[in-house]
Amino acid sequence: MRLIFGLVLALGIALAGFAVHMAQGYISQAQAERDYLRQAQAQAPVLVDLVVAKRPLQYGERFSMSDLTTIRVEAGKVPEASFSQIVAPMTPDAPVKPVFFEGETRPRAALRSYEPFEPLLATKITEPGVDAGIMANLSPNMRAFTINVDLATGVSGFLRPGDRVDVYWSGRSGDRDVAKLLETNLKVIAIDQSADADRSEATMIARTVTTEVSPEQVAALTLAQSAGKLTLSLVGAADTMVVGAIEIDRDSLLGIVAPQEAVKVEAPRVCTIKTRKGTEMVETEIPCTN
Repeated sequence: MRLIFGLVLALGIALAGFAVHMAQGYISQAQAERDYLRQAQAQAPVLVDLVVAKRPLQYGERFSMSDLTTIRVEAGKVPEASFSQIVAPMTPDAPVKPVFFEGETRPRAALRSYEPFEPLLATKITEPGVDAGIMANLSPNMRAFTINVDLATGVSGFLRPGDRVDVYWSGRSGDRDVAKLLETNLKVIAIDQSADADRSEATMIARTVTTEVSPEQVAALTLAQSAGKLTLSLVGAADTMVVGAIEIDRDSLLGIVAPQEAVKVEAPRVCTIKTRKGTEMVETEIPCTN
């Protein structure tokens, strides 16, 4: 009996030791996992809210708060002019401007097409209550000026709203045929009657191109268009060159040299004095005094 009791006691002590060992291992593993999670959380990137379209939006389509949602993205990797709030109170010192202020019931319109969950950009939507169009694309204090173009002068239909162009003038200046660079890096805001940068008529030849200019440029381009022909030149997206004054006439283009006028060479002036010697008249050369 004592032997059985001793065996049971020994077995109980062994099981208790094994349980303590297992518990210590479990605790150590839990502590290691906890430390790993804390380290991973410390190294994890900071996430911020980003407002995106909840459904597809076409150019000019109106949208409201119900058409938007937010997703979490890594801080520092959000597009410029994006939004972090759909709606917020109107406070003058608010660090972030929302898409809509509280109490705003007017919809906004898309200035380009959007796919679902694509970030909304302040530069690609109108203000509340404003429909998409040329007026919505104009920068403050700027004007819209329309240039008549054709296949040769309109970059063969490859222009899109948002592109940049240089404007050249060609015509008669005095008695010369001249081509001259008038304006550089003008923003195109509409092709014909469309301000949609995603228009599908990829090869349609435009009849008019509307650019964003200052009031002074409006006057200059109006005079130039009435006095000659305007031609557009597409500026590359990565272009950083500063273009100076450019003017060329037909003669310099073709290498024609104007004939030089004949130079009159005057004969040297000779001054003389005549004296009489007897019956003969003698002429003697003397220095000229005037």
